[in-house]
Amino acid sequence: MIPKLALCNFVSDPRDLKALAFEYGFSGVDWSFDLKSVPDSQLAEARWAETLSALGPLEIRYHCPFYKLDLGHDDPAEAEKAARLFQRIIGLVSRAQGRFLTLHIGLGHDSTQPLSWDLTVSKLRDLVDYGASLGVKVCLENLAWGWTSKPNLFEKLVRGSGAGVTFDIGHAHASEAVRSHYFSPKDFVSPHADCLYNTHIYHTEVSGLGHVPPRRVKDIEDRLDIVQLSHCDWWVLEVREINGLLQTKQVVDEYLKQRNRQ
Repeated sequence: MIPKLALCNFVSDPRDLKALAFEYGFSGVDWSFDLKSVPDSQLAEARWAETLSALGPLEIRYHCPFYKLDLGHDDPAEAEKAARLFQRIIGLVSRAQGRFLTLHIGLGHDSTQPLSWDLTVSKLRDLVDYGASLGVKVCLENLAWGWTSKPNLFEKLVRGSGAGVTFDIGHAHASEAVRSHYFSPKDFVSPHADCLYNTHIYHTEVSGLGHVPPRRVKDIEDRLDIVQLSHCDWWVLEVREINGLLQTKQVVDEYLKQRNRQ
């Protein structure tokens, strides 16, 4: 299995982003929406679509890294606000002929107290169904903290909602569930390997530093082996600065060469 390597939209000019992708051998873009600039009118949507068109023929998948915006918020007004926004984004992705959208549960919170488990599962299931009706697969990403940082709870959320899986190998490495050796990174994937559609690749996440790139193949090879065995072919090198991105690309390229020689 030869994966498609994607980079994030960390370069503001799409033409420069496309040139960077072609120069270094990327075949896709993982497009993160900015919560402050989600298109909210026909004119804004037209401009956004024009921006995306400049990235062709690169494949584009979509990502909503929104802080403190949760479908399962126990405040009904906050939950409804999140649901409406995600539905609007699914509509945008569908009209742009996108097929995958990744979202989070609990991102930016330091407690799950404001969240309702039952409401989260129900609302996520509704959103997954809404996405399916428009040809968009809604995927849930594991985080370094919270419900989705625990493989057993992550599995329940995925199974209860029907969501696809986005496996973030850096979040898995940083999670307390893995660092305590109670779980392993494989436990985020093995219960639903056939639902793994996206992988986010870097070494680990460190508070104050963000996503830390790997220095050598050994840093991430066990987690990449999990992904390869699951046949997920969309690998996002999720480092948003050029030096770290190219370092990660070098490590991933070396990993793939080693596996091809076996």
